[in-house]
Amino acid sequence: MLFANFNQDFSCISVGTRKGYSVTNCDPFGRVFTSNDGAKGIVEMLFCTSLIALVGVADHPQSSPRKLQIVNTKRQSMICELLFPSSILAVKLNRKRLVIVLEAEIYIYDISNMKLLHVIETTPNPEAICALSPSSENPYLAYPSPVPSPSSVNSSTTSTPASSQSQSGDVILFSTQTLTVANVIRAHKAPISFLALNPTGTLLATASDKGTVIRVWTVPGAEKLYQFRRGTREAKIYSMNFNAVSSLLAVSSAHDTVHIFKLGSQKKELATKDRPIISPGSPTGSFDSGSVEGGYEAYADGKKKSGPSLRKRSLRLTRNITTSVGGYLPNTLSEMWEPSRDFAFLKLPTSGARCVVALSSTLPQVMVISSEGFFYAYNIDLENGGECSLIKQHSLLDSGDEASNGLVD
Repeated sequence: MLFANFNQDFSCISVGTRKGYSVTNCDPFGRVFTSNDGAKGIVEMLFCTSLIALVGVADHPQSSPRKLQIVNTKRQSMICELLFPSSILAVKLNRKRLVIVLEAEIYIYDISNMKLLHVIETTPNPEAICALSPSSENPYLAYPSPVPSPSSVNSSTTSTPASSQSQSGDVILFSTQTLTVANVIRAHKAPISFLALNPTGTLLATASDKGTVIRVWTVPGAEKLYQFRRGTREAKIYSMNFNAVSSLLAVSSAHDTVHIFKLGSQKKELATKDRPIISPGSPTGSFDSGSVEGGYEAYADGKKKSGPSLRKRSLRLTRNITTSVGGYLPNTLSEMWEPSRDFAFLKLPTSGARCVVALSSTLPQVMVISSEGFFYAYNIDLENGGECSLIKQHSLLDSGDEASNGLVD
């Protein structure tokens, strides 16, 4: 298996192999389309339509990783072919836009007529870290920001020349409708490793190379709403996806565990006028916990220009506050300091496999695609959480295909 991914509403799975590609329905589980026309390294669907984007592989005759093919599986016809200057690393689609991700460029097309609308130059992005909103009403594109971040999101230029600079922990939100930068999110200190937009294009989940903390932001406002603790040990994040109503977020990693986080427990519910003010008893004055998103550390970060002495004093105050009065604070305030743990989880049956995870739109289930060629479905206890129970297991490959630890995006 060279490729496997869910479509935008998680109702189907597209698979690319050395022989060709296939489409499988998730519920009820079953193969609905197969084509044995040569190796496919990328197979991306447009929701449940017959429109599919295909990219070949480098080491196969009559196949190229630089060529994109848009096909109609119902009519078994080729809609168009596009050739790019370097290998295509990822393809993203919604009903209005087609996004092609190369190592140092992102191409944006109008999907109705395949007209090229814009090209974004990026710093080297070999893992094609990028997310496109499935929503046509909020068609935002998120990708790692170069270093340093643009000083102004209102700048007329939306391209940043590729350079040898490493990526930051910042994320650029780009509107594929107006073709301008909508915002820049200072998401993490470490470089970004994965991005995911919810179905309505109003929330963005971010993870860094460390993979220990997952953050969720409003789009395009860039307000931090949630902060989740995946684990204490660093791990490579393989995938993240929201459910259809954005009440759950599923995250898979290299530790063979899938975590499901519940959105809502950390959301600020107090009105500004009702938020208590904590007086640390310090020359820096009182701290309004609701005035700065992210709690006291965010407040301290905003005061960096006041001098290093204030910064040290602010960090010391943060530790003192959380230690001395943390147990007496309302839940909404305590959670601003401590990331929430997962609501539910599951352990994969085999170790070492990469996997893509999604949440069913119709059932309380977690769905997992393994790089070994298997589809798993786990039941979630929406009231109590805890460990999810395995209820389905199917092979995504034909009996003649060899399952391998190939690429799963």
